[in-house]
Amino acid sequence: MTPTLAIIGGSSAYHLLQRGEWQVLDTAAVSTPFGEVPHVQRIAAGGGLEAWFLSRHGQDRYAVSAPFVNYRANLYALKELGAERIIAWSGPGSLRGDRFKPGDFVLPDDILDETRRRPGTFFAGRGWGFIRSHPTFCPHVREALRRSLAAAESPWHDGGVYVCTEGPRLETPAEIRAYALLGGDLVGMTLAPEAFLARELEMCYAPLCYVTNFAEGVTDRPCRPDELFGGMLAPDERAAVDRCVSLFPELCRRALAALAGLPRDCPCPRAMLRYRREGILGEDWHSWIGKL
Repeated sequence: MTPTLAIIGGSSAYHLLQRGEWQVLDTAAVSTPFGEVPHVQRIAAGGGLEAWFLSRHGQDRYAVSAPFVNYRANLYALKELGAERIIAWSGPGSLRGDRFKPGDFVLPDDILDETRRRPGTFFAGRGWGFIRSHPTFCPHVREALRRSLAAAESPWHDGGVYVCTEGPRLETPAEIRAYALLGGDLVGMTLAPEAFLARELEMCYAPLCYVTNFAEGVTDRPCRPDELFGGMLAPDERAAVDRCVSLFPELCRRALAALAGLPRDCPCPRAMLRYRREGILGEDWHSWIGKL
């Protein structure tokens, strides 16, 4: 049976595959109008569940940084393979040192999109695509993740605004102060346009985040260019972050189990309903794609 559940893995995703945390059943290469996606793994996620697994940054270390990820190709490929619901992980920094700390899990509920150069729609040059971004993430996937985290012995937070920046450089202290004034809680580089592209293809999508560091200026850290994030992560914080990554397979397994067989009566599969009902779009989503 073709899996309808999918996981988009973050910067440590390939390590989990290499360590055998998930059994890889086979690998699909998918040609899309936006380029080929060469590695989408069908995995045994535990408990008899199967899911598609796509490592956002490649199969070998951090091969592709966030601004250069082919988000449209990735989402198109997952849709082509039959995925309907997506859990996406991301490792943002904290803008709120008094609330979100390295090693905490967070379920964001909104995005501030500060990206600048990323193709952000499948509908370029077309007269459609005016769809709501509320709720920003699928409520069913968020609820499954919420239940999964509630059963884990780890600090976690329900809600938060994720500021998505362009990268690959880290943000300046002034930018971090501005994002905090705008209501941001976390800062990362990967959820936009990924979340919005999923909605355009009527896929359910929600992120599972783990805080990797305090953002620039939130704490006073000397610059150490030979270390991860230039020394923004203390050794004890790094251990907490590593523990988060080790928990991902079990957290995802519980969330996927909660989603399996659940009716899709959330808003996500009806995002383009008006266009289809008025005959502007056909039922075949392939025909929706705009100019490349």
